Amino acid sequence: MASQSVDSFRFRSGSLVLLWVALVAIGICGRLWQPAANVTPLAAIALVSGSLFAGSVGGSLVAAATPLAAVLLSNLVLPAYGSPVMAVVVYAALAWPSLLGGVIRRQGWLAIFGGSLAASLVFFLSTNLAHWALSQQYPHTLAGLGACYVAALPFYRWMPVGDLVWTATLFAGLAFLSRLSQSAVGKPMAFATSRSETAGRLTSDHSGRQ
Repeated sequence: MASQSVDSFRFRSGSLVLLWVALVAIGICGRLWQPAANVTPLAAIALVSGSLFAGSVGGSLVAAATPLAAVLLSNLVLPAYGSPVMAVVVYAALAWPSLLGGVIRRQGWLAIFGGSLAASLVFFLSTNLAHWALSQQYPHTLAGLGACYVAALPFYRWMPVGDLVWTATLFAGLAFLSRLSQSAVGKPMAFATSRSETAGRLTSDHSGRQ
């Protein structure tokens, strides 16, 4: 049931544009007003975008652009990253879950939550590895790398929880909107079919009277 609801996202092209804008807006607001360190909707937005735009022309690029647009726009009022290389690492760590979202969308909630946890872990490992390699804060040894990861654990503590909550909220919300959209489209079609059948019966009755 869960996998069916996730795989049944059906929206018109105009609705997809509005959803893309809404996801970017959620990403910006969630990044600017974080309830705790690294608790943002960015990973969830990437996963949802990957699922939402999978299979469409240029869908992978559109999906990857969703969290990146949110980050770039919110960076207008947030401090810049330490270096261009660090920025690239952060952008890549935020964009790659969109590819994962296109793969796991048919696998159900368990796979989606697993993808959310994987997104959190990859972001933690990759960004702190880059920080260790690019800065002089820690010795460039295995011990220094370990110390870097240990020091970053307090910032990671709530990140998986936030990603799971945002992922569940956005996927459930999109599934609900998709059902509303399909039912709204289906009702006029059902009315038209009923009217056609009525006309057919009237024609049949008339020919019988002849």
